[in-house]
Amino acid sequence: MSSITSIRISTDMKDKLSGLKVHPKESYEDVIKRLVESSVDDEPLSDSTIKAIEESLADIKAGRVYSLEEVAEELGLN
Repeated sequence: MSSITSIRISTDMKDKLSGLKVHPKESYEDVIKRLVESSVDDEPLSDSTIKAIEESLADIKAGRVYSLEEVAEELGLN
C-alpha cells in the first residue's frame, strides 16, 4: 500500500496543472505522473547520435551555419 503525502505549490502552478488535465475529474497525481513519465527517455542516445551532435556543435562554434533566408535563397524559394 502506498502512502500519501502533501506538497505545497503556488496557485499559478495549480492552475497550470489544471490546464494539463485530460478530463476535468483527472487527479493532480495522475497529471503529475503523466508528466514525469513523459519526461524520462528510456532509450539513451546512440554513439553515432552523440557524435553527430558533437559535430553539429563544432559547426556552430566554427560559424558553419546558414540562416533560413540563406537556405531559402539557395533553394530558390524566395
